[in-house]
Amino acid sequence: MVTVIIPVLNEAETIENVIKFAFENENVSEVVVVDDKSFDETVAKATAAGAKVITSTKLGKGASMKEGMLCATNEILIFLDGDIDPYPPNTIRDLTDPIINDTHDFVKATFGRNAGRVTELVAKPLLNILFPDLSEFEQPLSGMIAGRKKYFETIDFYDDYGVDIGILIDMYLQKARITEVNIGYIDNKSKPWQALGKMSKEVSRAIIQKAMQQNKPNATLEELQSFSEIRDQMDFAIRESVMGLEKIAIFDMDNTILRGRFIDTCAKLYGFEKELFNIRTSETDGTSMTKTIAKLLKGLNLSQILAVADSIPLVHDVKEVVKELKIRGYVVGIISDSYDVVTNHVKTKIGADFSLANELEFSKSIATGEVKLPSFFFNTKDSLCKHTICKTNAVQHILSHYKIDINNAIAIGDSENDLCMIKHVGVGISFCSTNELLNYLADRQITVPSFGELLEFA
Repeated sequence: MVTVIIPVLNEAETIENVIKFAFENENVSEVVVVDDKSFDETVAKATAAGAKVITSTKLGKGASMKEGMLCATNEILIFLDGDIDPYPPNTIRDLTDPIINDTHDFVKATFGRNAGRVTELVAKPLLNILFPDLSEFEQPLSGMIAGRKKYFETIDFYDDYGVDIGILIDMYLQKARITEVNIGYIDNKSKPWQALGKMSKEVSRAIIQKAMQQNKPNATLEELQSFSEIRDQMDFAIRESVMGLEKIAIFDMDNTILRGRFIDTCAKLYGFEKELFNIRTSETDGTSMTKTIAKLLKGLNLSQILAVADSIPLVHDVKEVVKELKIRGYVVGIISDSYDVVTNHVKTKIGADFSLANELEFSKSIATGEVKLPSFFFNTKDSLCKHTICKTNAVQHILSHYKIDINNAIAIGDSENDLCMIKHVGVGISFCSTNELLNYLADRQITVPSFGELLEFA
């Protein structure tokens, strides 16, 4: 009778319990987990728990919701988050009973927590102007919803923070019978301050686009200008609130600060490109790969290695941006899976405060071909991810050293090795990256080789 749809990305720690919770409801005959190309054990655990697992064809919650809806076999659908555990016991019943009893077609959850800043400062004022019938909803941005499949089949699913308000408005425009139910208390984390500006813009864009599609918006130019000022004031308040915080900016080095990769440039100059390629395509263990690649540097002296580093151009404005970040109160540094002899050299060139990298061994200024992987890269009981070796562990190490909260950290990177770091810090930035998942996980994308955009929000 009821299909539960759960869009997920790296929710291995909670997904089994969420699926089990869903199947405990007697009316639930199907759970569809829509995976956004997780790189942890989410898929395996969801499959083992009895869910139908599909892989989304496009990154983004909206696309996952739509594809889950298309694959559902029941006519009553409920959407849950995969990272909430536990849910209040009656969540599914409270959301689906109004539909089963045919009193409503669409049900939106509200729950015990204070309404968010974007809800109060952006969504509700704008709804009051453009869709006054919806302005009374306590939590219009809530993503826990249930409804009849025939209504979901005809609506738009945004791929950003506008998805939930967009669904509510589309249901209203279809004249679906809508209600809001309180499901109890949920420990649902608020968005970090860094995400609020992006969230407010995407929510407001969704509301305004839906209104304009009706060709007769209720808003006057003066009212929309007032709303724009509200949003600008919120952005200003956010900026002001972080001016006095201890903050840190962490840069990757290869293809981020440097417009190339040290080891690739070195291989081309000293003729071991083929050997490097063979190692990368044959080694599957990260530690073994790092140690094997280091052997290719055996016999090179310090001067030769630094000359290779100096031959790779820096991003043209990195020195100026680092200087300005430090003026604004940021600790600035480098975390790289390259070698400390190179990162320390680059750190000095750009005026950064620290660098963390693998430790290349020298004897009489000649590389021995040996490398030490420092302990700060390795997983501990306090690690935020499950990888044995990860840059996120180095992030936690340096944050502890400077006594800075991770929500006050900005991280900038370009590759798959930066995924966890980008995900866990307060603001993760993909820099000129071709990695689709990194671009999706990042809070912001910089698509041109310049760090000037950092100064717009840092």
